Amino acid sequence: MGVDCEIGNDGDEAVGVGLEDEKYWPLMPPLPSYGYGREHPGPRFGSLIHGQNLKDVVVTGHNGTIDGQGQTWWKKYRQKLLNNTRGPLVQIMWSTDILISNITLRDSPFWTLHPYDCKNVTIRNVTILAPIFEAPNTDGIDPDSCEDMIIENCYISVGDDGIAIKSGWDQYGIAYARPSKNIHIRNLVVRSMVSAGVSIGSEMSGGVSNVTVENLHVWNSRRAIRIKTAPGRGGYVRHITYQNVTLDNVRVGIVVKTDYNEYADDEYDRKAIPILEDISYTSIHGEGVRVPVRIHGSDEIPGLFFLLHVKTSTFMMSKAT
Repeated sequence: MGVDCEIGNDGDEAVGVGLEDEKYWPLMPPLPSYGYGREHPGPRFGSLIHGQNLKDVVVTGHNGTIDGQGQTWWKKYRQKLLNNTRGPLVQIMWSTDILISNITLRDSPFWTLHPYDCKNVTIRNVTILAPIFEAPNTDGIDPDSCEDMIIENCYISVGDDGIAIKSGWDQYGIAYARPSKNIHIRNLVVRSMVSAGVSIGSEMSGGVSNVTVENLHVWNSRRAIRIKTAPGRGGYVRHITYQNVTLDNVRVGIVVKTDYNEYADDEYDRKAIPILEDISYTSIHGEGVRVPVRIHGSDEIPGLFFLLHVKTSTFMMSKAT
């Protein structure tokens, strides 16, 4: 089934707006690779734009905007007034041959653009915006158990990770066993004052492999590129290439964190140790960087980084303020 969703016409800056009252939003079961709503047990709220089991999907805006009206959701989340997990702004699941282009996505209640268990996905010329503070979990793009994907020519400024590649959470992700693989990210400008420009994890229990990130500019951010995982995740992160990355006023350039101890429930297997290997950083150049590289190890994952390479990279340091 082919689907063509257009927001506005040429020259028309149309705006699609989400409803602020959660009673108008449907509830959906937890994702099978998460086993949990993500913020709460049980169901999660649906998305403003949702599709599943589709083929040949086009979402385009002719420079129009989809506004998630996230302010009310963020406030209720901080006040602990929600009983279910907030929903993404755009979520497409179990689908193939997807193009999302020439559109602005802003103020999502939760993750902004979430392709889940999809194949052959292109995201091009998309602007994603949320306040850089006080907009919790507003990741820009979250490829989740996706295969054969291109993300290019995008601008992202949000209140969490600009991009976070995922593949399921703990024992649920291990059982679902759908990796994210063959992902090419290029020609992006990203700002993330509270998290990272491009992350892998922390939910990566199905595995992440064959990822290339190139021609990336991260500015005014807390971290630039980060891998985050923990004992109990299982899975792997392998064959990852970062090249031609420019950092401007970033606190920490490269981060690998293996003690990101946030779990779906108490049933995870502490012996499920993630594997990290063949991770390459080439031509990473930064100005105003406080810490070029930071690695957080854990007792369960010793001696892990012998296949991590940093080559031909320079960092101009700044003083902490």
